[in-house]
Amino acid sequence: MSVAFRRESDDEHMEPKFELPIPPGPNWVTTRGLRLTREKVEALEAVDVAAMDEEAGKKHKRELRYWRTRLATAELRPVADGEAVAFGTRVTYRLNMQEKTVAIVGDDEADPHDGRISFSSPLARAMMDAEAGEKVDFAGKVEAVEIVGIVVIDEA
Repeated sequence: MSVAFRRESDDEHMEPKFELPIPPGPNWVTTRGLRLTREKVEALEAVDVAAMDEEAGKKHKRELRYWRTRLATAELRPVADGEAVAFGTRVTYRLNMQEKTVAIVGDDEADPHDGRISFSSPLARAMMDAEAGEKVDFAGKVEAVEIVGIVVIDEA
């Protein structure tokens, strides 16, 4: 029979469902990030999936697989010494004559609106290993970012 006479199912027109993307590179976490990841897994495991409709259950299971993977691959980083910008430090910097402060944390803990950026972000990568008073290149501009201060994050 020709495909022209074949009835198409509704499933053929639906968007495919993929796993949640895992950020590339290592899964570095702070003490706080590891705690938050554990809490997320525990909260998701506590949900009764049987009470959900099929689509919601699939979405929940996909999210649980993501967080279990992130917990299994988490690498708790040693506490920084605070001498230079590093993972687990809070950095005050000056860019375009504006002073800002960010904490450099893991991918899953990052929240730019809360002042937490991922260690893999372009700004964090530009500032890594710089010391207070040093200027670093950023976004194609020479000495665009001045490091004003560095403090070790002390959050559990």
